[in-house]
Amino acid sequence: MPLVNIKITKEGNTTAEQKQALISGATDLLHNVLGKNKATTMVLIEEVETDNWGIGGESVTTIRKRRL
Repeated sequence: MPLVNIKITKEGNTTAEQKQALISGATDLLHNVLGKNKATTMVLIEEVETDNWGIGGESVTTIRKRRL
């Protein structure tokens, strides 16, 4: 039973339709590439606050503030 974990920043702009597309697309990918059964493929989408996600030693919040 494959499990795909997709993490995205939580910014309130990801729609239910986009999340459904991610779930469907990841399921199809595992089926097409690895031959996994779609019925037992699980996809988990986690939305992470930008304060809790860091790149290069800085939080995404800090990086984005600097870019503005």
